[in-house]
Amino acid sequence: MTCVIGWDIGGAHIKAARARNGRLDAIVQSVCTPHLGIGYLERAIQEALEELGRADRHHITMTAELSDAFPNRLTGVEIIASLMARLTSADDVFFYTSKSEFVSFSCVKQYAPLIASANWRISGDAIAQKMSSALLIDMGSTTTDLIPIRDNELVVQGKDDASRLAHGELVYVGFSRGAPQAYVQSAPIRGRWTPLVNEAFATMADVRRILYDLPEGDCRGDLAPSADGRPKTRAASHARLARLAGCDMAEFNENDMWAFASYLARAQQRQIEEQIALLMSRGVITPTTPIVGAGVGRSLIRRLAHQQERTYQDFSNLMPISETLVELSSDCAPATALALLTS
Repeated sequence: MTCVIGWDIGGAHIKAARARNGRLDAIVQSVCTPHLGIGYLERAIQEALEELGRADRHHITMTAELSDAFPNRLTGVEIIASLMARLTSADDVFFYTSKSEFVSFSCVKQYAPLIASANWRISGDAIAQKMSSALLIDMGSTTTDLIPIRDNELVVQGKDDASRLAHGELVYVGFSRGAPQAYVQSAPIRGRWTPLVNEAFATMADVRRILYDLPEGDCRGDLAPSADGRPKTRAASHARLARLAGCDMAEFNENDMWAFASYLARAQQRQIEEQIALLMSRGVITPTTPIVGAGVGRSLIRRLAHQQERTYQDFSNLMPISETLVELSSDCAPATALALLTS
């Protein structure tokens, strides 16, 4: 029996998926805070290993090298790769690159620029094997990847974070992390345009909770602490969002807050819509190109697909996955794809 663990080492979360004989049977997702110290990253990896057990092969991708824990991205790649090689204690440790190939640990320094933030590539490659034409949109907690596929090939122009941002293939729009006021400077509140306070008073998780896109308490879509350390309830989210307008919770009734949160959510969604328009202007997708959704925010991507009258597929529907892992496998698409990749 061949056992493979796919790893997506991020700056906010670690995601690891295990496949036995080509079928996914376990997934682990946990909060990761490398900016607080490499020890936090090491501990999260060790906990995932304890839960998933030994494997014959480890397939690894990462985005954590962008963390300010490291002096630069390439050094970050080398440190994370060394950590993974040491902790897994396995000879068969391979790193995925933006050229759709694996390299061994001994080649990491040479290929570091291609290993850095290449997790989008493995997800795209997995879908390109299943669909001749699609737009894969993976909305995670922090960022959203837009990966156009035509004739079973990825038709992308960006190769790294900077170029992908420039070409509309990556946007810093997240389902739960990030500041709501990043998308607008003011909002309509009780019939007036109200400037927003540029402080870390709230996150998009508060917007989602107000709109019932997130349940109360810790959940798959919101593992990070709240902005003020207070509970993850609708009432606490109500208070945090009110502060963005320089107000107290009591100054907003339910309708006021719903309207405010809805405006913030639509402003964020427009960021994704603009990138879809940019991709259409390049001719790499058409008005009828289907959308494949992945990531913790894919419920919003499904909604967007319907608004644009496009057919929608969930990432997990295209993979050999047990029914109990459907939700987590789509949340952790790169790790899932890596675990299922056999060569």
